[in-house]
Amino acid sequence: MLDKKYLLPDEALRKVVEKLKFRSLPAEIVPLEASYDRVTHEDIISPEDLPGFIRSTVDGFAVKASDTFGARESSPAYLNLKGDIPMGAAPSFSLSRGEVASIATGGMLPEGADAVVMIEHVNVISAELIEVLKAVSPWENVIFKDEDIKKGDIVIRAGYRLKPQDVGALAGLGITEVRVSKKPIVSIILTGDEIVPPTEKILPGQVRDVNSFTLAGLVQKTGGIPLKMGIIRDVYEEIKASVQKAYEKSDIVLITGGTSAGFKDMTAKIIEELGSPGVLFHGVSMKPGKPIIGGVCGDKPVFGLPGHPVAVYICFELFVKPVIEHMLGLERKEVKRTIKAKMARNIHSQAGREDFIRVALEQKDGQLWAVPLLSKSGLIMSLVRADGILHIPPELLGFQEGDEVLVQIID
Repeated sequence: MLDKKYLLPDEALRKVVEKLKFRSLPAEIVPLEASYDRVTHEDIISPEDLPGFIRSTVDGFAVKASDTFGARESSPAYLNLKGDIPMGAAPSFSLSRGEVASIATGGMLPEGADAVVMIEHVNVISAELIEVLKAVSPWENVIFKDEDIKKGDIVIRAGYRLKPQDVGALAGLGITEVRVSKKPIVSIILTGDEIVPPTEKILPGQVRDVNSFTLAGLVQKTGGIPLKMGIIRDVYEEIKASVQKAYEKSDIVLITGGTSAGFKDMTAKIIEELGSPGVLFHGVSMKPGKPIIGGVCGDKPVFGLPGHPVAVYICFELFVKPVIEHMLGLERKEVKRTIKAKMARNIHSQAGREDFIRVALEQKDGQLWAVPLLSKSGLIMSLVRADGILHIPPELLGFQEGDEVLVQIID
């Protein structure tokens, strides 16, 4: 039984996520080169110490620190130069008391050495002798063999989206394959007798497809695989057949568009007939996007999205994106970029409803101002011109000109 009262967005989303009985989709193994932006399915454990040997952090001379104690410019320590340490190879000799070896940054310390004197603090007297002008402490200017990470430690935890630097670190550990969560396939069904592909010339009363392109890009950016199912006429049997086909092929089904009378009820009926538990909410207390329908059929989320492009974008961000992230097993959610600005004019909201207002950001007199773009949700250019989204929570009746607000930046 559905609640008669409209839910707030967070409450509606929670109803969907609670019905999903898995932490993430199954795993797949991908080559390291293909793991950028993928979500780890399990903890990645270091197979070795890193860097794996004691190395110098400076250009200079490997020494026994005790041989330099008391050294200063007025009373240097004189030490014998035993040789040079080649880069990329282990030293072929060890140091005895009173001996040093020249070493470059990243070079491996020879046995017997426990510090490095920077080259700036040394005078080379001859091919066999140097004078040290400044003392060093034991293990000064060196990195221990397991200082970066120890063998058996967790490098990256499960549920983490891999960044380029993460992939580089895995390469440095010799890891060439990564177990990641499979990308959810998200079917996009566009409905409406008035909608035509962008390749066609439009006739009076027709509009070109906007939503399937917006949704496909958003799905791909979030980490899913978009599957466009085409444009379906506002005919119950045709929409139902397309939804059934999409359900069999994908992990999430999105149904959007449709302006004929009773379309929303038709979408809800199709979702109900698709599988249990069916529709979980029908309408949400928000603007734009109030007519959204959300449900789970079997173990697959199904959403009926409004047809207006701005509402589609907002509904994706609030409902579809979090569900994709859940199905990826993403534990560390991306932090939404926000910026403080002052309201350029008054903006009003209805009590108990969450509003999402497109705003442009303007710099004036050294201050950043949020200018509301108060167009109807069917006008697509307001999203193109917007720099961010202003959220008005349900307990507020809006903002006054000059109020400081947080704007979520649109990437």
